[in-house]
Amino acid sequence: MSAVIVLEDGLVLPARAAGARGTALGEMVFTTGMNGYQEAVTDPSYMGQILTFSAPMIGNYGTGDRCLESPRVWPEAVIATRIGDSPGVAGTTGFRSWLIAQGVVAVEDADTRRLVRHLRDNGAMRGGVSTEMGAEELLALVREHPSLDGRDLASEAAGVARTMGDDGPRIVAVDCGMKEGILRGLAGAGMRVEVVPAGITADEILALGPDGVFISNGPGDPAAVTPVIEAVRGVLGQVPLFGICLGHQMLAHALGLRTEKLPFGHRGANHPVQRAEDGVVEITVQNHGYAVAADSLPDGVQVTRTSLFDGSVEGLAAPELLAASVQYHPEARPGPHDAAYLFRSFRDRVVA
Repeated sequence: MSAVIVLEDGLVLPARAAGARGTALGEMVFTTGMNGYQEAVTDPSYMGQILTFSAPMIGNYGTGDRCLESPRVWPEAVIATRIGDSPGVAGTTGFRSWLIAQGVVAVEDADTRRLVRHLRDNGAMRGGVSTEMGAEELLALVREHPSLDGRDLASEAAGVARTMGDDGPRIVAVDCGMKEGILRGLAGAGMRVEVVPAGITADEILALGPDGVFISNGPGDPAAVTPVIEAVRGVLGQVPLFGICLGHQMLAHALGLRTEKLPFGHRGANHPVQRAEDGVVEITVQNHGYAVAADSLPDGVQVTRTSLFDGSVEGLAAPELLAASVQYHPEARPGPHDAAYLFRSFRDRVVA
């Protein structure tokens, strides 16, 4: 069945249906990852977005439960050049069949090279994918659709309260759309993790008696997630705190910094980040559309890591307030393991 892709600036691309039939609207973004397709589409950070895979072929090693980062698919739609449907090392169900079973609007035979270059040149923007209407009708819907700017999506993306890990210091993890891989990384480093949903207050966090606090990744505009920002501000200096991705941005706002939207975001498994303390470069996995602006740093706050792609802030530390954060995803599943030590470093800070 034929399909159409439309961007708010009027770009129209033909495609062919490869998933569930329907119409989807959202912010059009792309990832450069060549694998980890099931992990990507189950990452809550993609809530409200349409995800384009720049790799020429995805879905070539099947799907399975062990590759899930959450119980559901979060992008509004998936776009690719080719979507495979064969079993493989990940499981016996093909990716195309899995997308259909999940009810995900997905298309292939799209000119993803042109789409990605267009987004790189013009920035992320609203878009739509449809198997049931023409370009003109779809464009009208796209231009009426709200952007992600100013939207707090953390509470919608948060999962249920849960625990993981049996031994070690007790960590309260604020779930803003937390990947299961990050939860496993914390527990695997020897911590008992109690996950609570975004919206919890600082007093409620401290009443749980944590040895440390973790703030997770998640979707939406970080400046709009004021409940989490206030919670972070309230626990600063009380117990060690660690933030990843959106959690990094929440810490930044709590410290008095601001965030700004990147032209087309950082999404993929090949992002080089340099550590300030020793100059070592880590290859990282990233998924974010906003970045911390460090035009003026408050006293006691340090930039600990910097992107070698565009110079954006990839890490912060406020030692006197017992707080640190990174913008990228240390568990990198699948992906490079350069940053996996960060979970152990957090545990060391908690037990020091």
